[in-house]
Amino acid sequence: MHKRILILDANPRAGSLCGALADAYCTEAQLNAEVQYFKLSAMEFNPDLAQGYHADQPLEPILQAFQAALAKADHLVIVAPFWWGGLPAKCKGLLDRTLLPGFAFKYVSGEDEPVPLLGGKTLRLMVTMDTPVEYFDTPEQMPLAQQLGAWVFQLCGFQPAAVSLFGPVIHSTEQQRKQWLEQSRAFGTDLC
Repeated sequence: MHKRILILDANPRAGSLCGALADAYCTEAQLNAEVQYFKLSAMEFNPDLAQGYHADQPLEPILQAFQAALAKADHLVIVAPFWWGGLPAKCKGLLDRTLLPGFAFKYVSGEDEPVPLLGGKTLRLMVTMDTPVEYFDTPEQMPLAQQLGAWVFQLCGFQPAAVSLFGPVIHSTEQQRKQWLEQSRAFGTDLC
């Protein structure tokens, strides 16, 4: 049975380095896996979870499709830019709207922590940034990696994230970008 991989290009702008890295990963992964690929820039939805969990907010068809792909996936790959210490707002909205109680986790009376409902899945985070990578002793110290890896996806049952940092993009050379694309292709070949 093929591994099922969900790739999210989490940059709200089409034509970004995130998109190129996600494309490179996808090209290789498709050779040996079942791949579903979402580009945030092409997804139309309201990113505001206006009532929190206090009222139902029907999911747009693209969010229903993303939820279905996430439920089916064995491995999630998120290629995201590091903006102001976190995710772009539209990507945060995608997570707010789709990682809902009853789908990603559930509350149990008397328990402090929710029960994860997406267990057994793995996660790779590929993060582009203009900040020098050296500012973080380890990729796990990066705020975005902590936010997504520990505070979002591990809470939903994912295994700890594999994290790769790409930067500083703003001063990168064509040769550096080619190396990053090769690294992304290698991840896709290895299906990690």
